[in-house]
Amino acid sequence: MMPDDVSKILSRMRQYFNSGLTRPVSFRIEQLKNLKKTIRSHEDEIIQALRMDMKKPPFESYASEIGFLYLEIEYAIRHVRSWARPKRVSTPVIHFLSSSMVHQEPYGVALIIGPWNYPLQLVIAPLIGAMAAGNCALIKPSELAPATSSVIKRIAEAQFNPDYIKVIEGGIDVTQDLLTEKFDYIFYTGGTAVGRIIMEAAAKHLTPVTLELGGKSPCIVDQETNLHYTVKRIAWGKFFNAGQTCIAPDYCLVHAAIKEAFLKEMIRTLLSFYGEDPSRSPDYARIINEKHFQRLERLLNDGEKVFGGRRDRTTLYMAPTLIDRVTLEDNIMKEEIFGPLLPVMSYDHLDDAITIVNSLPRPLALYYFSDNKAHQQKALSEMTSGGGCINDTVSHIGSQTMPFGGVGNSGMGAYHGRYSFDTFSHPRGILKRSNLFDMALRYPPYKNNVKILKWLFRIIG
Repeated sequence: MMPDDVSKILSRMRQYFNSGLTRPVSFRIEQLKNLKKTIRSHEDEIIQALRMDMKKPPFESYASEIGFLYLEIEYAIRHVRSWARPKRVSTPVIHFLSSSMVHQEPYGVALIIGPWNYPLQLVIAPLIGAMAAGNCALIKPSELAPATSSVIKRIAEAQFNPDYIKVIEGGIDVTQDLLTEKFDYIFYTGGTAVGRIIMEAAAKHLTPVTLELGGKSPCIVDQETNLHYTVKRIAWGKFFNAGQTCIAPDYCLVHAAIKEAFLKEMIRTLLSFYGEDPSRSPDYARIINEKHFQRLERLLNDGEKVFGGRRDRTTLYMAPTLIDRVTLEDNIMKEEIFGPLLPVMSYDHLDDAITIVNSLPRPLALYYFSDNKAHQQKALSEMTSGGGCINDTVSHIGSQTMPFGGVGNSGMGAYHGRYSFDTFSHPRGILKRSNLFDMALRYPPYKNNVKILKWLFRIIG
């Protein structure tokens, strides 16, 4: 695709938006229903495409990609009328005989750039917010998941006017061409390095952005916890999608008193999940490509492997792996792992664990396992993250009533449920003044009006 083609596509989309067709709430609801219907009709294709791209198990495909989206769509359909309705807010007494309203307005044409690890969910979930808010959207799926990218394009073409929802496939060159254009909003999910490029490109046009990035999400395990449940929940969150999840536990800090028991329980759990040879398990995914496989192989050089470590480059298989005796100086603790390698370190006091977490960039998620409520509160108050869980992992992403997003290096902005609608809406404040009365005090010549003004502000301030 040539840059001129992108400009023409964007021009047509802007004309479509300016026509006002996307603004009626009835239109938005109808299109959201059409989106759900089209995804449902392509379910088998989606599951097959995810299998082709990364051998994703059907259960994981449906739970994290398809079913997840149905919940988001239905939530938006049920609530978009109330979200879009202008809201009356209080008016300061200085503006007496006036009323104040906040109108949620769509930005216009949004660009949504998606990643490869959840290639359907992570472009369609923000699309739901863009549609609910009344925008047009241009989607750029990840070229690293080509089968899923192709299905996304077919879904859009089967149901939507291309001037309303458009999918453009391609590699880095296509993304670069898109970023030279002026969009009204950019929503990007991916790595921090590319996030900086996105933000730099957006700054040239003063385009607002949401950046959903990643980071080293810590998992802290207190000695006061149900170890069986704790380990199962950590193993599930870590090795789901072969660890290729932005909010997967990146490393574990386990209280020294239970570290050995933790490792033994984790080994038992992984054997029960995937068997003696996870490469034969139908429930275990593969690494997305050879580049990421080689990156993970390099990280295997750190620490001492106490379980797993097997891999097969020809099939991009890498076993669930536990790594002990890791230090903060090791490479595996200096970058986001994004794979099925779990480093485990110990701590003696909660303050020590907090110091380690706070020495690293702010993570996308924080997981703390403890039955001690005082320790829970201390962990939440003294560490910062985009989101997280107490006594669980990953599950917070599935809530339509909570914001999902990062902080610092792990991103900016939030979405899901109402937060998706707000992300793709501009809150426009409008004050409506009565013509029954006009205050002469505010008009020149001011003369001695400053004395009256001071008196007024002392009265109402």
